[in-house]
Order: sequence, then C-alpha cells, then structure tokens
Amino acid sequence: MNINISNEANLPSRFGHFKVKAFKEGDKEHLAIYTENIGETPIVRVHSECLTGDAIGSLKCDCRDQLEYALELASKTDGMVIYLRQEGRNIGLFNKINAYALQDGGLNTIEANHQLGFEADERTYGVVTKILHHFNIHKIKLLTNNPDKVNSIKDIEIVERLPIIMESNSFNQDYLNVKKDSMGHLL
Repeated sequence: MNINISNEANLPSRFGHFKVKAFKEGDKEHLAIYTENIGETPIVRVHSECLTGDAIGSLKCDCRDQLEYALELASKTDGMVIYLRQEGRNIGLFNKINAYALQDGGLNTIEANHQLGFEADERTYGVVTKILHHFNIHKIKLLTNNPDKVNSIKDIEIVERLPIIMESNSFNQDYLNVKKDSMGHLL
C-alpha cells in the first residue's frame, strides 16, 4: 500500500519541542512525533489511538499515562512516538463504545470484542517499518509491554525492549490483568 507523507511541522508541547509528520495509509492517518535530532538508536513508542484515554482521561485503561510518559521520554532522549490511528485495538470508536457497554455488563475486554465479532486485537504494525525507514532508522529501543509489537515490526532491529508500566487503579486493574494473563503483555 502506498503511504503519503506530509511536510514536517513544529509541534511545541508541554512535554517538549517536537517535529511532526503525518503518514496517510489508506483511510488511516498516523503521526510521527520526534525531536529534531533523533538518536541513532532511538527509544520509540508505538502508541495506538485511544480517544477515551488519551483525550478524555478515562481510568478504564492506562493509555494516557503511557502516551504522556512516552512523550516525556522522547523529549529527553531524542526519541520518537509513532501514533497509530487504530482506535479500540483497531475496531473503531463506535465498536469500542459498544465493547465498553458489554464490559459494563460483566464481560472482559477480549470477551466483549469476540461478542462483537472481532479478534481480541485487530491492530497491525506494518506501517511502523515504513515510518522508521522514512527517517532512515534501522535500530530502535522499543518502549512496549506488548510482545505482538515486538514480533510484528519487521526489518527493524529491536536492540532492547523497554517496559512501560503505569500505576493501576480500581477501574483498570481487571483490564490490565486480562492484558497480562490472556494477551501475554509483559506487566
């Protein structure tokens, strides 16, 4: 699939001064957020969109905490955050809210996705390699707890996997347990 790439723009933020580029893959528009002098083997966070967590501050997940931690770390270490537009593990916002309703009725996150006809996780990471190659990055330190990300990123040497473990709360403890016990996340 062809990828269209935007111009580079400045993005001053509360986490530091970044550069940004958008990468259009079909109907998905992803974002690379990076410092001006990206390191030779940068710390990279591949973060999937979570409107309810990232923008609204939902306590049902740890997404916002992970994103903010990654942006702070990228700013300090000349790293990068790749923001993938894969809302709700790539089932979309509409279906994610329906999954939330099923979770309110007692299902866990995997059971809710299955009830809606989806896999536990529908995300893909092929575009990550294309984004990193665009920046001439061939080795990274990957900031993730998800072994699927480690195994799915091709043609890039992952020299180290760095954990990104956030403090849990009473609203996301079961969600985190499912990620650990049923999805193999390294928590």
